[in-house]
Amino acid sequence: MKNLNKILIAFISILAVSCSGDDVESRPVVESATAPVLLSPKSDFNIVLELANAAGLATTFVWDDAQYEGSATVVNYNIEIAKAGTNFESPTVASTTTDKFKNFTVGELNAAALNIGLAPFVEGQIDVRIKSTVGAVGSIPQISNSYTIKVTPYPAWDNWGIIGSATAATTGGDGWATDANLDYNTATKKYSITMNLAVGEIKFRLDDGWTTNYGDNGNDGTLDAGGSNIPIATAGNYTIVVDFIAKNYTITKN
Repeated sequence: MKNLNKILIAFISILAVSCSGDDVESRPVVESATAPVLLSPKSDFNIVLELANAAGLATTFVWDDAQYEGSATVVNYNIEIAKAGTNFESPTVASTTTDKFKNFTVGELNAAALNIGLAPFVEGQIDVRIKSTVGAVGSIPQISNSYTIKVTPYPAWDNWGIIGSATAATTGGDGWATDANLDYNTATKKYSITMNLAVGEIKFRLDDGWTTNYGDNGNDGTLDAGGSNIPIATAGNYTIVVDFIAKNYTITKN
Protein backbone atom coordinates (compact mmCIF):
# COMPACT_ATOMS: atom_id res chain seq x y z
CA MET A 1 0.00 0.00 0.00
CA LYS A 2 2.82 2.37 0.90
CA ASN A 3 4.53 1.65 -2.41
CA LEU A 4 1.30 2.36 -4.27
CA ASN A 5 1.00 5.78 -2.53
CA LYS A 6 4.55 6.62 -3.47
CA ILE A 7 3.87 5.71 -7.11
CA LEU A 8 0.71 7.90 -7.16
CA ILE A 9 2.56 10.87 -5.66
CA ALA A 10 5.37 10.52 -8.19
CA PHE A 11 2.86 10.32 -11.05
CA ILE A 12 1.02 13.45 -9.88
CA SER A 13 4.32 15.35 -9.55
CA ILE A 14 5.37 14.44 -13.10
CA LEU A 15 1.94 15.43 -14.41
CA ALA A 16 2.10 18.82 -12.63
CA VAL A 17 5.54 19.59 -14.06
CA SER A 18 4.39 18.55 -17.52
CA CYS A 19 1.32 20.78 -17.37
CA SER A 20 3.39 23.71 -16.09
CA GLY A 21 5.75 23.30 -19.04
CA ASP A 22 2.86 23.27 -21.46
CA ASP A 23 1.51 26.53 -19.92
CA VAL A 24 4.85 28.28 -20.41
CA GLU A 25 5.17 27.11 -23.99
CA SER A 26 1.62 28.09 -24.90
CA ARG A 27 1.74 31.47 -23.14
CA PRO A 28 0.99 34.31 -25.62
CA VAL A 29 4.05 36.35 -26.63
CA VAL A 30 3.86 40.16 -26.56
CA GLU A 31 6.39 42.04 -28.67
CA SER A 32 7.01 45.69 -29.45
CA ALA A 33 5.58 47.02 -32.71
CA THR A 34 5.21 50.81 -32.89
CA ALA A 35 6.48 53.37 -30.38
CA PRO A 36 4.16 56.12 -29.11
CA VAL A 37 4.35 59.46 -30.94
CA LEU A 38 4.35 62.67 -28.88
CA LEU A 39 2.06 65.21 -30.54
CA SER A 40 2.00 68.11 -28.08
CA PRO A 41 3.27 70.27 -26.54
CA LYS A 42 5.75 70.95 -29.32
CA SER A 43 8.98 72.91 -29.21
CA ASP A 44 7.24 76.26 -29.73
CA PHE A 45 5.59 75.89 -26.31
CA ASN A 46 6.66 78.59 -23.84
CA ILE A 47 4.99 79.32 -20.51
CA VAL A 48 5.66 81.51 -17.47
CA LEU A 49 4.18 79.74 -14.44
CA GLU A 50 2.63 81.73 -11.60
CA LEU A 51 1.68 80.63 -8.11
CA ALA A 52 -1.65 82.46 -8.34
CA ASN A 53 -2.67 80.11 -11.18
CA ALA A 54 -1.36 76.90 -9.56
CA ALA A 55 -4.68 75.06 -9.95
CA GLY A 56 -5.18 76.15 -13.55
CA LEU A 57 -4.31 74.17 -16.68
CA ALA A 58 -0.75 74.71 -17.92
CA THR A 59 -0.79 72.35 -20.90
CA THR A 60 -1.93 68.92 -22.08
CA PHE A 61 0.53 66.26 -23.20
CA VAL A 62 -1.00 64.27 -26.09
CA TRP A 63 0.43 61.27 -27.95
CA ASP A 64 -0.52 58.53 -30.40
CA ASP A 65 -0.77 55.17 -28.69
CA ALA A 66 1.96 52.57 -28.76
CA GLN A 67 1.32 49.29 -30.58
CA TYR A 68 2.28 45.84 -29.34
CA GLU A 69 1.96 42.51 -31.16
CA GLY A 70 0.47 39.54 -29.37
CA SER A 71 -2.29 39.09 -26.83
CA ALA A 72 -4.15 42.26 -25.83
CA THR A 73 -2.68 43.87 -22.71
CA VAL A 74 -2.78 47.17 -20.84
CA VAL A 75 -0.23 49.72 -22.03
CA ASN A 76 1.22 52.09 -19.42
CA TYR A 77 2.67 55.46 -20.37
CA ASN A 78 5.31 57.42 -18.46
CA ILE A 79 5.70 61.12 -19.23
CA GLU A 80 9.46 61.56 -18.89
CA ILE A 81 11.21 64.92 -18.62
CA ALA A 82 14.83 65.98 -18.34
CA LYS A 83 16.93 69.10 -18.61
CA ALA A 84 17.39 70.00 -22.24
CA GLY A 85 20.59 68.69 -23.75
CA THR A 86 21.14 65.85 -21.25
CA ASN A 87 19.92 63.18 -23.69
CA PHE A 88 17.59 61.83 -20.98
CA GLU A 89 20.52 60.40 -19.03
CA SER A 90 18.54 60.70 -15.78
CA PRO A 91 14.92 61.31 -16.75
CA THR A 92 12.24 62.11 -14.20
CA VAL A 93 8.80 60.54 -14.49
CA ALA A 94 6.41 63.48 -14.27
CA SER A 95 3.30 61.29 -14.43
CA THR A 96 2.06 57.79 -15.34
CA THR A 97 -1.22 56.96 -17.05
CA THR A 98 -2.97 54.43 -19.27
CA ASP A 99 -4.62 57.23 -21.26
CA LYS A 100 -3.16 58.87 -24.37
CA PHE A 101 -3.07 62.32 -22.78
CA LYS A 102 -2.22 64.00 -19.48
CA ASN A 103 -3.42 67.38 -18.27
CA PHE A 104 -0.79 69.24 -16.26
CA THR A 105 -1.85 71.97 -13.89
CA VAL A 106 0.44 74.94 -13.37
CA GLY A 107 1.41 73.52 -9.98
CA GLU A 108 2.21 70.07 -11.39
CA LEU A 109 4.33 71.41 -14.24
CA ASN A 110 6.08 73.77 -11.84
CA ALA A 111 6.93 70.92 -9.47
CA ALA A 112 8.28 68.87 -12.38
CA ALA A 113 10.43 71.77 -13.58
CA LEU A 114 11.89 72.39 -10.13
CA ASN A 115 12.45 68.65 -9.66
CA ILE A 116 14.88 68.50 -12.60
CA GLY A 117 16.75 71.58 -11.39
CA LEU A 118 15.27 74.56 -13.25
CA ALA A 119 15.82 77.83 -11.39
CA PRO A 120 12.81 79.88 -10.24
CA PHE A 121 12.01 83.03 -12.24
CA VAL A 122 14.44 81.96 -14.98
CA GLU A 123 13.35 80.57 -18.34
CA GLY A 124 14.59 77.01 -18.66
CA GLN A 125 14.35 74.29 -21.29
CA ILE A 126 12.85 70.85 -20.71
CA ASP A 127 13.07 67.80 -22.96
CA VAL A 128 9.85 65.74 -22.87
CA ARG A 129 9.02 62.29 -24.22
CA ILE A 130 6.68 59.35 -23.69
CA LYS A 131 7.79 55.85 -22.64
CA SER A 132 5.33 52.97 -23.04
CA THR A 133 5.55 49.63 -21.24
CA VAL A 134 3.33 46.58 -20.76
CA GLY A 135 2.88 44.25 -17.83
CA ALA A 136 3.07 44.81 -14.12
CA VAL A 137 6.87 45.11 -14.13
CA GLY A 138 7.00 47.67 -16.95
CA SER A 139 8.45 45.40 -19.60
CA ILE A 140 8.98 45.88 -23.35
CA PRO A 141 9.60 49.66 -23.27
CA GLN A 142 9.12 51.81 -26.37
CA ILE A 143 10.30 55.41 -26.52
CA SER A 144 8.60 58.24 -28.40
CA ASN A 145 10.09 61.22 -30.16
CA SER A 146 10.88 64.21 -27.93
CA TYR A 147 10.27 67.95 -27.90
CA THR A 148 12.03 70.74 -26.05
CA ILE A 149 9.72 73.21 -24.32
CA LYS A 150 10.44 76.43 -22.43
CA VAL A 151 9.21 76.87 -18.86
CA THR A 152 9.76 79.63 -16.30
CA PRO A 153 8.91 78.17 -12.86
CA TYR A 154 8.14 79.93 -9.60
CA PRO A 155 9.68 78.81 -6.30
CA ALA A 156 7.86 76.19 -4.26
CA TRP A 157 9.19 77.91 -1.17
CA ASP A 158 8.49 81.36 0.24
CA ASN A 159 9.60 84.22 -1.98
CA TRP A 160 11.89 86.33 0.18
CA GLY A 161 13.78 89.31 -1.15
CA ILE A 162 16.16 92.03 -0.04
CA ILE A 163 15.41 95.71 -0.57
CA GLY A 164 16.76 99.08 0.52
CA SER A 165 18.98 101.98 -0.44
CA ALA A 166 22.08 99.78 -0.17
CA THR A 167 20.76 97.51 -2.94
CA ALA A 168 20.68 100.38 -5.46
CA ALA A 169 24.08 99.24 -6.72
CA THR A 170 22.35 96.09 -7.99
CA THR A 171 18.66 96.85 -8.44
CA GLY A 172 18.97 100.48 -9.60
CA GLY A 173 17.05 103.61 -8.64
CA ASP A 174 17.00 104.46 -4.96
CA GLY A 175 16.97 100.75 -4.05
CA TRP A 176 13.50 100.85 -2.50
CA ALA A 177 11.50 100.07 -5.65
CA THR A 178 12.62 96.54 -6.59
CA ASP A 179 13.51 93.48 -4.52
CA ALA A 180 16.52 91.30 -5.25
CA ASN A 181 15.26 87.72 -4.83
CA LEU A 182 17.06 85.51 -2.32
CA ASP A 183 18.06 81.98 -3.35
CA TYR A 184 16.76 79.10 -1.23
CA ASN A 185 18.85 76.11 -0.18
CA THR A 186 16.57 73.09 0.28
CA ALA A 187 19.21 71.29 2.38
CA THR A 188 19.97 74.04 4.91
CA LYS A 189 16.52 75.73 4.72
CA LYS A 190 18.33 79.06 4.48
CA TYR A 191 18.18 81.90 1.96
CA SER A 192 21.21 83.66 0.52
CA ILE A 193 22.45 86.11 -2.08
CA THR A 194 25.81 87.48 -3.18
CA MET A 195 25.53 91.02 -4.49
CA ASN A 196 27.06 94.47 -4.61
CA LEU A 197 25.85 96.84 -1.90
CA ALA A 198 26.27 100.57 -1.56
CA VAL A 199 26.44 102.50 1.70
CA GLY A 200 22.86 102.57 2.95
CA GLU A 201 20.24 100.30 4.51
CA ILE A 202 18.46 97.03 3.78
CA LYS A 203 15.44 95.02 4.90
CA PHE A 204 14.02 91.60 4.04
CA ARG A 205 10.43 91.19 2.87
CA LEU A 206 8.09 88.48 1.65
CA ASP A 207 6.41 88.40 -1.78
CA ASP A 208 7.63 91.88 -2.80
CA GLY A 209 5.35 93.52 -0.23
CA TRP A 210 5.49 95.04 3.23
CA THR A 211 2.87 92.85 4.95
CA THR A 212 5.66 90.57 6.21
CA ASN A 213 9.09 92.12 6.58
CA TYR A 214 12.11 91.86 8.85
CA GLY A 215 14.70 94.31 10.06
CA ASP A 216 16.99 94.31 13.09
CA ASN A 217 16.21 96.58 16.05
CA GLY A 218 19.52 95.96 17.79
CA ASN A 219 21.74 95.50 14.73
CA ASP A 220 22.88 92.27 16.40
CA GLY A 221 22.20 89.72 13.65
CA THR A 222 18.76 88.84 14.99
CA LEU A 223 15.69 89.41 12.82
CA ASP A 224 12.79 91.44 14.19
CA ALA A 225 9.38 91.52 12.53
CA GLY A 226 8.89 95.01 11.11
CA GLY A 227 12.20 95.96 12.71
CA SER A 228 14.63 98.77 11.99
CA ASN A 229 16.52 99.07 8.72
CA ILE A 230 19.85 97.20 8.74
CA PRO A 231 22.78 99.56 8.04
CA ILE A 232 25.51 98.87 5.47
CA ALA A 233 28.47 101.08 6.41
CA THR A 234 30.89 100.15 3.63
CA ALA A 235 30.23 99.62 -0.08
CA GLY A 236 31.35 96.34 -1.60
CA ASN A 237 30.41 92.84 -2.60
CA TYR A 238 28.65 90.89 0.13
CA THR A 239 27.24 87.44 0.77
CA ILE A 240 24.08 87.53 2.87
CA VAL A 241 22.66 84.39 4.49
CA VAL A 242 19.25 84.50 6.21
CA ASP A 243 17.54 81.88 8.37
CA PHE A 244 13.88 82.84 8.68
CA ILE A 245 13.26 79.84 10.96
CA ALA A 246 15.92 80.69 13.54
CA LYS A 247 15.37 84.42 12.86
CA ASN A 248 19.00 85.35 12.29
CA TYR A 249 21.26 86.45 9.44
CA THR A 250 24.89 87.10 8.51
CA ILE A 251 26.34 89.73 6.17
CA THR A 252 29.88 88.90 5.04
CA LYS A 253 32.01 91.24 2.92
CA ASN A 254 33.84 89.36 0.15
